Amino acid sequence: MPRDEPTRRFPFRFDPVFRLPLALLGVRPATAWVDWGPDGLLVRFGPWLLRTTRDNVTGAELSGPYRWWRAIGPHLSLADGGVTFGAGLAAGVCLRFAEPVPALAPGPWLRHPAVTVTVADPAALRDAVTAGAADL
Repeated sequence: MPRDEPTRRFPFRFDPVFRLPLALLGVRPATAWVDWGPDGLLVRFGPWLLRTTRDNVTGAELSGPYRWWRAIGPHLSLADGGVTFGAGLAAGVCLRFAEPVPALAPGPWLRHPAVTVTVADPAALRDAVTAGAADL
């Protein structure tokens, strides 16, 4: 992505049944999105924030559907240490990193090799990221 390209924002898909519980955590449509732009990747999920450079994002894969207890809210995967920020069950995108990044806890001790996000248009985010990787 050339430096003059705008940042693209991908809102989360909120399943109606999970809106209230997520709102109690501070996660609402106004506080949850994924930005992909010249400066990198920014995932905002209520009070949680994940930020990394474009060149640290090494892959993007579609995934889902999910079980609610594995995907709704912020989750740490015990299998691979990845983080999930989920507001919907239908589908999402798993973004992989060359160097793990912090997201769930402040400080350097908990870093994640991937993030899964349940955005409204997972294919568009995957396509933006994979097209951006070709520009690096």
